[in-house]
Amino acid sequence: MSAHGVHYLLAKHIAGATRACPSLKHKRVSRHVLRHATAMDLLQQGVEQSVIALWLGHESIELKQRILDTATPLNGTPGWYRPDDKLLAFLRSL
Repeated sequence: MSAHGVHYLLAKHIAGATRACPSLKHKRVSRHVLRHATAMDLLQQGVEQSVIALWLGHESIELKQRILDTATPLNGTPGWYRPDDKLLAFLRSL
C-alpha cells in the first residue's frame, strides 16, 4: 500500500472515530503515532526491542546477518545461529 493510501485510510477512520469520540478531534493521530503506540504495546507485552525494531523495519536484516556472520559466539565458532525449538515457538507466536 502506498503512503498516500495509508494516509487516506487513516484520515477516513479518524473522521469516523472522532464522531464516536469527540475528544479525538484535539488529539494528534498519525502513522507515526500508531507505529509508536504499537511498538510500546509490544514492548509492554514483553517482546524484545530487537524484534520490535525488525518488525517496524528499523533494522536491515541483511546488514544484521552480515554482522552476525562475523561474530564468534562464546565458546563457539563463527556461523549461523540455530535457535532452539522453544525460541522458535515463541517467535512464531508473536
